[in-house]
Amino acid sequence: MQNSDKNSDKNRRDFLKLGALGAAAAACGSMLCSSCGGAPEEGEKVKLLSPDGKLVEVDSKHLKHVHHLIGVSGEEARKGIPGRKFVMVIDLARCKNARKCITACQKMHHIPEDKEWLQVKLMRDNPESAPYWFPKTCFHCDNPPCVKVCPVNATFKRQDGLVLIDNERCVGCKFCMAACPYSTRVFNWAEPELPNEFEDIQYSPETSFPSKVGTVEKCDFCPDMARQGLLPDCVTACPNGVFYFGDENEDVVSNGEETVRFSQLLKDRSGYRYMEDLGTKPRVWYLPPTDRIFPVERGLDDLPDNIKDRFKDVM
Repeated sequence: MQNSDKNSDKNRRDFLKLGALGAAAAACGSMLCSSCGGAPEEGEKVKLLSPDGKLVEVDSKHLKHVHHLIGVSGEEARKGIPGRKFVMVIDLARCKNARKCITACQKMHHIPEDKEWLQVKLMRDNPESAPYWFPKTCFHCDNPPCVKVCPVNATFKRQDGLVLIDNERCVGCKFCMAACPYSTRVFNWAEPELPNEFEDIQYSPETSFPSKVGTVEKCDFCPDMARQGLLPDCVTACPNGVFYFGDENEDVVSNGEETVRFSQLLKDRSGYRYMEDLGTKPRVWYLPPTDRIFPVERGLDDLPDNIKDRFKDVM
């Protein structure tokens, strides 16, 4: 075996081991908290990778996110995780608008149902083509227009590839919202309602929590979970393995079900970046919606009318 192959295999094992150890730590910590108030109700099963690469199921009640378990300084939060270069790959052939990713994101960041950092759009490339479901996150661009226009350095680019917002610096000018060509940012028009147990928690740009009225928010790729070796909640909540998340430096991404080489996945499936001609250099890649496993109409099943109305013009 070549040295490069040995290094790649070692990196993959380290990535898997870090993920499993982080999951175990999160589970243990949350069980201690749960025992104080009695046994919680049984939740959905979440699949995790063990250190030896086996898939195991853990009850989601043991994976309650306690944001203050990992505290980092403001300087560390702005610098990022050393040696990492985070990427996401979204497989459009697998998406059926289950919207579990959206619900998980809202629960993770304690944001109301009417606020969506992660959106699922219905796209049609031309009048003759079939529509397809299109999840849209923040693209964490390597050449981010939002960072350039912020007058107070509230939105910033980290060395690990993530673009975050510091709401303690944000003055609510919305310049970043105007500059973002993907419209992935939202504005806090009202005072957020915080759970009682988080009233005194210290804010961190890595958790994007607690929210603050008069500031801008967006998808953050859950860097606090990445520090624990965990996948973002949108990845693990998806029942169809649509989202892959990982490290470009290690050339590995995972959707919780399978772990693959990032570069090979893009080559094999003709991966592309949305609106790449803008020169923003997104860190999110898409796999084309070819050989789809679900008819697009299934994505409308059981949706409330107000959400169905979003898609009526495309359908």
